[in-house]
Amino acid sequence: MKKQLLVTGFVCCLLTVAATGIGYAQISESIEISTDTGRLVTAHLATPESDAPTVGVIVIHENRGLTDWVKSVADRLADNGFVAIAPDLLSGEAPDGGGTESFASSGNATRAIGNLDPDQVTDDLRAVTRYLQKQPSVGQISVSGFCWGGSQSFRFATNEESLNAAYVFYGSGPPAEDVARIMVPIYGFYAENDNRINSTIPATEEATKAAGVTYEFEIYPGVGHAFLRSVAESANPTEVQKTSLDAAWERFLNRLNAQKTVTSVSPQGKHPTTLGETKDN
Repeated sequence: MKKQLLVTGFVCCLLTVAATGIGYAQISESIEISTDTGRLVTAHLATPESDAPTVGVIVIHENRGLTDWVKSVADRLADNGFVAIAPDLLSGEAPDGGGTESFASSGNATRAIGNLDPDQVTDDLRAVTRYLQKQPSVGQISVSGFCWGGSQSFRFATNEESLNAAYVFYGSGPPAEDVARIMVPIYGFYAENDNRINSTIPATEEATKAAGVTYEFEIYPGVGHAFLRSVAESANPTEVQKTSLDAAWERFLNRLNAQKTVTSVSPQGKHPTTLGETKDN
């Protein structure tokens, strides 16, 4: 181990914006997805202007909610040829019935995140998964998340068998008794200066090993918690920080590209194996 909706209800398009990205022209739009309970979840959908088979990626936001930075992550994934969707898990939770953008401050949004019903989060993410499954170009589906969303991506892997991989950016793992339900490989992205999260890694390693779950992670030097956002938004990042940011993105994109062609089922008999899975980047 290396260290270092079928959608129920309806989908409503609210806004469409054309954009040009790194390799693909892409369309970004705000949609609403109805869950099995009839709850409406607003999401940022970014789609490459290509009908080539690709991977669908769920992007789970930090504890600040669906911010512009999270939307930019989905846009960058679409720029690289993936269908990406970032749900606002605070949909309907603001005092006026709105989502993230309706909260008076990021602190208020963070407090609301802490009060979310875990089962509601799972239902929301399942509805988003079913939406991706209906997209004609989407084959495999992965979940990714950052900070609070990193922990939620790990947790969702314990609750959704149709996933093909989970990407955990500086998030803690689920309780050991839940790990055995995970059916996909887990790829972790951690920061050197993040002891609160890094102190949980040994227990996660032990639990995943006992359950036969693939768990591969990297610890990136010179950066702290939430480094994908903080370094990207920094006016004067160090060379080490920029290198870590670029390395994390490169690994993420390489892994997603490797998912595009499924070749076999892993020896454990439960984790989908893709081209390049045995080689970390």
